[in-house]
Amino acid sequence: MDSYAAPARSLVAALAAAAGADPSRAVAFQGAPGANSHVAVTEAFPDALALPCFSFDDALDAVKDGRADRAMIPIENSLHGRVADIHFLLPESGLVITAEHFLGIRHALIGCGPKDGVRQAMSHPQALGQCRHWLKAHGIEPVNYADTAGAAALVAERRDPAIAALAPPGAAALYGLDLLATDIADADHNMTRFVTLARGTKPLLGEGPWMTTFIFEVRNVPAALYKAMGGFATNGVNMTKLESYQRGGSFAATEFFCDVEGRPGDPAFDRAMEELGFHCKWVRVLGTYAQARARG
Repeated sequence: MDSYAAPARSLVAALAAAAGADPSRAVAFQGAPGANSHVAVTEAFPDALALPCFSFDDALDAVKDGRADRAMIPIENSLHGRVADIHFLLPESGLVITAEHFLGIRHALIGCGPKDGVRQAMSHPQALGQCRHWLKAHGIEPVNYADTAGAAALVAERRDPAIAALAPPGAAALYGLDLLATDIADADHNMTRFVTLARGTKPLLGEGPWMTTFIFEVRNVPAALYKAMGGFATNGVNMTKLESYQRGGSFAATEFFCDVEGRPGDPAFDRAMEELGFHCKWVRVLGTYAQARARG
């Protein structure tokens, strides 16, 4: 609790108390009340009890410990790429992906003085990156902070007119700040994809179409990735995301994070995954869930 700035603590305490009284309805998120992740929880689960957590690890631990039924974590943004290191966080957590949600992102400059007097803007690095051209054009220095609404709470605590926050517009009212500028992202298509994580597998809900997310490591032989991906092409399985990453500081063993359309039990999907296994050291499915929006 003490990790949050003072103006956020009473709000965090109230939400945590409500979630603690009914953990089966609790959805954990990273950030202070009013953050984009909080907005995503209220959109995706209108009847849920949002549980604020200071870090991504804290949000995942809340689910593992039974203090929340689910967690919502942002994993990628249309302007600034990867948000959370889900490649590392999710496999280590033992949780599975059960759903996805897309949130249109609106950034506002909020503070306690005139816009012309603002010299620094505090926010999550993702938010700062999504507004970097606007900030540069207005001569405002970006300052990293743990999350967007948390930065607003800190600005409210300091009451320095030269320091503002980049946060969702609703955070201004929560923390008694003024809206100095709205819709300041560098592109109108600014959108973040969230995934919902839960303990164990859940029955698939909805009618699809389906998405399956998995990670894998190819064998250290020539053309291993090309061969591993061949089964998806020959079986007509659409791959919507393939991203490489390094683990443990090694430049030798590359692992991959992948999204494909389909689910276990679909013949084409099963054949493609079987062929993938022939060319990999290991494959781990992180979850199958209904698509929140069509790809392509």
